[in-house]
Amino acid sequence: MFKYILESAGNINWMAISALLTFMVIFMVSLVLVFKHNSDYIDRMASMPLDDSNPVNFENDNHEK
Repeated sequence: MFKYILESAGNINWMAISALLTFMVIFMVSLVLVFKHNSDYIDRMASMPLDDSNPVNFENDNHEK
């Protein structure tokens, strides 16, 4: 069935080109967003798992009740 669909579609190169262009656009947008972020924000987020200045209070943690 798929073989018949692909044979009747003619030249299918536009699908490969559109997939490549979509990937490139998403990749470029993600690069811009990564380099656009504030480095102080990224450093603060990176150190959050190691920061003990705000301890977790297990008495008020009621997600299992």
